[in-house]
Amino acid sequence: MELMEKAAGEGLHEFGALNTLLFVVILGMCIVCAYLIKEYRFYYLPESGAAMLVGMIVGVCARLFYPSRKEMEFLRFNKILFYFLLLPPIIFEAGYSVHRKRFFDNFKYEYTRGSTILLYAVLGTVVSTFVIGYMTHYAGKLGWIDIDSSSPLEALLFGALISSVDPVATLSILGNPKLNLDPLLYSLVFGESVLNDAVAIVLFNTFLKFEESQSEFTSGAAASLMIEFTLISLGSVACGIFTGLACAFMCKNSNIKGYPAYEITLLFLYAYGSYALAEVMKLSGIMSLFFCGIIMAHYNSYNLSKPSQVTAEHIFKSFALVSEFFVFLYMGMGVCAGQFGRWDFTFVFLAIIFCLVSRLFNTFPLSWIANQGYAGSSFALGSVIKLTYSMLH
Repeated sequence: MELMEKAAGEGLHEFGALNTLLFVVILGMCIVCAYLIKEYRFYYLPESGAAMLVGMIVGVCARLFYPSRKEMEFLRFNKILFYFLLLPPIIFEAGYSVHRKRFFDNFKYEYTRGSTILLYAVLGTVVSTFVIGYMTHYAGKLGWIDIDSSSPLEALLFGALISSVDPVATLSILGNPKLNLDPLLYSLVFGESVLNDAVAIVLFNTFLKFEESQSEFTSGAAASLMIEFTLISLGSVACGIFTGLACAFMCKNSNIKGYPAYEITLLFLYAYGSYALAEVMKLSGIMSLFFCGIIMAHYNSYNLSKPSQVTAEHIFKSFALVSEFFVFLYMGMGVCAGQFGRWDFTFVFLAIIFCLVSRLFNTFPLSWIANQGYAGSSFALGSVIKLTYSMLH
């Protein structure tokens, strides 16, 4: 019996070592592909697309070599792995390296004192949720898809869920300095993707409460929704700012500059702590981590030693790069690993159409509103079309 357990343990160890080696080799292939794409300016295939393509090839090969469902478990996309290991480095590096002046300039209007980013992130997400939700609801009423059509709440839950966007692929293209793209467009897309997370969370949780209590969505509920959104947004931003300032205070009032390795480790722990703290408090960890990155870059970087300033920037960028490739690899492998169960192709097709329609209802009217707030400048039609395409779900 002991020999059998020992043999099983050794087999599991070898299987884990083989999978680790496989992922290391695949990541190396992705980095080489990304280098070749940038070096030869082959922008018809973005880095994210290349990583997904590699992942799909690996998924097909895995299905051939590992016919057992149990052996395919290592290809399953794990949401805990994504939210607590892969996503934080991407968001933090984006906040740490963002052009802060350009980003916050988009929170100013000359006349209306509104915010371009807030306009797209708040009102745009609400519009997207209700357009997708009610189109899905009426598709269910017509019998096109299998969904509870007695009440729009289930469809609105789907609308809120899919209205939360994370355009990692788009940002990886827009942020490429060699393409010389409009920096305003990058700021708008990134700002919307970060801030719309809080709106989508509030909308989803609110609709879920109504669904569970079998209540109707009234005007009073809408007011409650806005209050909850405001609290989540302010709480998330405050959490990130507090954590970033706490790290800056500690670095400034200690002699940790003499230990660069400790400095960088401390930055990493405080950043990850802001994300975890926000999630524990049921706030938006993405928002908290993003603003923590901004605060650390603005205040804390000047308190670091010169070697740590350079090293931290490159380490965070490397972590984000590896995480992005992992995400796209897993997405590609997941497509070919058969982990999604039964496919409803009608629902998939209609959902794509609904997302496109909702985005058109979102960007064109809101861009017109945004243009009224600027003196002597406006979004050209081409920029609005790019904005529409870049934030498709």
